[in-house]
Amino acid sequence: RVQFNSAIGPYKGGLRFHPSVKLSIIKFLGFEQVLKNSLTGLPLGGGKGGADFDPKGKSDAEIMRFCQAFMTELSKHVGPDTDVPAGDIGVGGREIGFMFGMYKKLRNEFTGVLTGKGLQYGGSLIRPEATGYGLVYFAREMLATKRMSFEGARVSISGSGNVAQ
Repeated sequence: RVQFNSAIGPYKGGLRFHPSVKLSIIKFLGFEQVLKNSLTGLPLGGGKGGADFDPKGKSDAEIMRFCQAFMTELSKHVGPDTDVPAGDIGVGGREIGFMFGMYKKLRNEFTGVLTGKGLQYGGSLIRPEATGYGLVYFAREMLATKRMSFEGARVSISGSGNVAQ
């Protein structure tokens, strides 16, 4: 996990499980996360992490074992006031749940150390849709600055990440 600038608050950024994960990419994405977080107005630094583990085609048991091993190391560097990771490519609610369970076991804490948890772990009801809603609200406000709206407009959205699912 790379961490950038915690001067005003904990590090915040995603965890990615994908064969393309390399340190150079994680460093870039972590730095980019600082800029993204600064736009929110929230007191957060930037972070990013992951592994070149590919959950596709793996059983739930294999994924759970990997997530538990991953959190065994990650737990030394994260916490509600230190670094609060979220899911990213290859890391959804299931993986976050496995990691959160291991964090609770290791630290004996039930704290907000990961975002993207399922409801049973204290997660948000609309977490899967939140990014999509944010995109729509942002686009609506940007159009309003030009005295435009979605009314009668055609919209094209590219991508197939969490928002598309």
